[in-house]
Amino acid sequence: MPDSPCLDDANGNARQLSLDQIRELWSKTYNTDGKPDWSHLFPYYHPQIVFQDSIQRIEGIDAFQAMCLRLTSRCRSLRMDIVSLAREGPVVLMDWKMTMSFKKFPDTPMYGATRLTFHEDGRIIGQRDYFDLWGDIFNGIPRFKKMYRRFMRRKFG
Repeated sequence: MPDSPCLDDANGNARQLSLDQIRELWSKTYNTDGKPDWSHLFPYYHPQIVFQDSIQRIEGIDAFQAMCLRLTSRCRSLRMDIVSLAREGPVVLMDWKMTMSFKKFPDTPMYGATRLTFHEDGRIIGQRDYFDLWGDIFNGIPRFKKMYRRFMRRKFG
């Protein structure tokens, strides 16, 4: 995997992406003028990346890239608005709103958070995305929204 100039400091030591760099890179990924593109992010991921969200767990850069391509093929466009970023050691937390536009459905906003964990070489070794997939999607379906929310209150508080 090619090294990124962003991963080495002037002395050749590995360093993590800054919060400003993360905001800039992730903002380029999602756009309103066409398909999302993650290719500029892939060099920042470790070959042994472990990605997990509420749907799946992916291990390895090849599987991660394939997952990103599947999402690209399903969406007309994606936009990500990063609300906040925070760092504690090798972990970055990112709070976001992602708006997906599917081929036959109206734009669907999803709210979530991402935890990025950096390897000692400066690349991302772990990514965990947290979001309420069904709640955010069902909010866009007028009659189903009420039934779903009533069910969730009854069963889970």
